[in-house]
Amino acid sequence: MQRFDLRHLKGDFYGRMAEIMERKVSHDEVAIFLFEIGDFSSVSKSANLIKEKGYSLMNSLKFNEADWTIVVKKTAPETFIKVETVEKKEN
Repeated sequence: MQRFDLRHLKGDFYGRMAEIMERKVSHDEVAIFLFEIGDFSSVSKSANLIKEKGYSLMNSLKFNEADWTIVVKKTAPETFIKVETVEKKEN
């Protein structure tokens, strides 16, 4: 698990977060990102970026009055498969 503080980038941290996930985080490893909330649009944008890149967003929470934390795992999000049961016919 690695922690990355992106608060110094203010609202322009998306590219750096994507670069870190691609280059510095190993497959199945967890990364924690800390960034400034701003107008809260950064929260949804960061979640969308993680989804678009094919990673798993494990947690997203307010860290304090000005900052937000997301926890990301470098694996594809879980997919759920609908399984249908077949009733056995008796002769």
